[in-house]
Amino acid sequence: MDDGNDESVNPFEGLPLFGDLSRALSGQGPLNWDAAKQFALLAATGGDMASMVGGGTPTPSANIEPAVRIRYGELAGIARLHVADVMQVPVTEAEPSVATPEQWAQQTLEAYRPLFNDMATSLGQSDQLPADLATDPMAQMMAGLSKMMAPAMMGMSVGSMVGGLARRAFGVYDLPIPRATPALVLVAPTIDAFATDWEIATDEMRLWVIAHELAGHTLLSIPHIADHLRGLVQRHVGAFRPDASAMTDKLTGLELDQSDPLAAMQAAFGDPEVLLGAVRSDEQLALEPEIDTAVALTIGVIDWVVDAVAVRMIGGNALTIAEAVRRRRAEASPDDVFVERLLGIRLGQEQTARGKAFVQGIVDRAGEDGLAPLFNDAGAMPTPNEIDAPGLWLARVTDD
Repeated sequence: MDDGNDESVNPFEGLPLFGDLSRALSGQGPLNWDAAKQFALLAATGGDMASMVGGGTPTPSANIEPAVRIRYGELAGIARLHVADVMQVPVTEAEPSVATPEQWAQQTLEAYRPLFNDMATSLGQSDQLPADLATDPMAQMMAGLSKMMAPAMMGMSVGSMVGGLARRAFGVYDLPIPRATPALVLVAPTIDAFATDWEIATDEMRLWVIAHELAGHTLLSIPHIADHLRGLVQRHVGAFRPDASAMTDKLTGLELDQSDPLAAMQAAFGDPEVLLGAVRSDEQLALEPEIDTAVALTIGVIDWVVDAVAVRMIGGNALTIAEAVRRRRAEASPDDVFVERLLGIRLGQEQTARGKAFVQGIVDRAGEDGLAPLFNDAGAMPTPNEIDAPGLWLARVTDD
């Protein structure tokens, strides 16, 4: 039945740019994975939009030399023994995978693909305009554009976020979200470049990062800890309640640079407010204390293990490396904004300090064995109140 309002009509067919986009972006599902992969590669290599529009490809990093892979494997064998001794839980025997930033980005996209799909579905669940805009032709047109472009926008945003993280990541557990299959991946070019910049001996820096990754891998391989944190993040990404008018308002006010319209659109869609709408949902706000607690705990345990192990392996330079890495963490980037807004994960200094204080408070009161209930008892995950009062947590888990 033709009611004169055929939704298949493309309102942008007279505009070559939008007409091409409409054809390219139709029928994709909630998230365009081709766009995600391309933008992850673009961001990971530090490429520019002009090269992509012109049909070029970003310049990849050099392949990892076999000698470098062998050395990381040797150092992992040393670090593994110390991490197992400190944590008193099984540590993976798997050899670390040594990767370039681009490889890390592609692996990370695939590892979190179900999570990103859930997020895209949640963000795309509402396309209803408010009553005062429902009969506005321009608002309707822009709502149609936003709906048409939503999968590509999600792909661009997720890919850019992961690619941006890849340029700074030392390994998997810079982003403390459990993967379905725990992995041990080290980004050798970034680790070695950081060592050079801070005048740290290369093997010492490598040992420090390997200890960090082994600690993260071990902690997030414990089922009840991984399930708790993963479940919170999944609830967060499933709780978006997008405001259709917010995206429409942003797109309506978009001023395209006619000399480079795609670059202008990329900049506009890099704004989290375009993608997410005006505000987070009430459900997400209610989840924030629980997610913050789980993230602080994860960071705190990993940092405590690394500090203990690094002193054994590296000696006095361990504190220098730890300080350099924590200064680096404090440098917020646009990617950190997306991690917080999209995934609910806050990675700033406050979380690091809370986690470190909690773990140190346990160790001061009960020794290194005081953390054993956390590793062995599913009911021992700290509450938002307990993360700032380790004595309360210790009293609860030792009452039994």
